[in-house]
Amino acid sequence: MPKTDLLQGTLDLLILKILALGPNHGWGISNRIRQISREGLCASQGSLYPALHRLEMRGHIRSEMAPSENNRRARIYTLTKAGREQLETETESWEQFAASMRRVLRTT
Repeated sequence: MPKTDLLQGTLDLLILKILALGPNHGWGISNRIRQISREGLCASQGSLYPALHRLEMRGHIRSEMAPSENNRRARIYTLTKAGREQLETETESWEQFAASMRRVLRTT
């Protein structure tokens, strides 16, 4: 399956969802998106890190420096309460959008 470019606005939702599974570092978030989507989605470093910074500035995630699995220092991101609420809101919005797209695409 070819990798799909992420639609505008979906990267924040994907990051929030991955962090709802537990704290993670940037490379780990990118890797989980790729794994869970079965290689269908790929978040480039050039878009991932600005999105992480934006989410942190909005208070949806927080970060701290800590050792990673390979004992290197890495910035570990964690979902905040505000981030959980944003995840719920964005998930509902996305599901409504996807349902509308299905209706249009199934029209003959």
